[in-house]
Amino acid sequence: MMTGGPAQTTDADEEIQTICDSMKPHAEKQAGKSYDVFTAKSYRRQVVAGTNYFIKVHVGGDDHVHLRVYKKLPCNRGDLELSDMQQSKSHHDPIDYF
Repeated sequence: MMTGGPAQTTDADEEIQTICDSMKPHAEKQAGKSYDVFTAKSYRRQVVAGTNYFIKVHVGGDDHVHLRVYKKLPCNRGDLELSDMQQSKSHHDPIDYF
């Protein structure tokens, strides 16, 4: 991993699923629809002044979305926010910086 660049893609774990669960209502609002399935599959992490998480989420059928979630530093309450979202992704689409 280059300094400041996103780390390699890793399988999602319980921590990443918890982040996705908290971001689901925000993603649904941005997408203008609700998701019956919202399962984190893989992610990349980028350490900045906080942490960016780039997460591939299965949303049913062959459909996936990519989320960019920013986690603030603990001194700033460590809050999470949905920074951006990419729709119409597939299982095979790489998780790139966006």
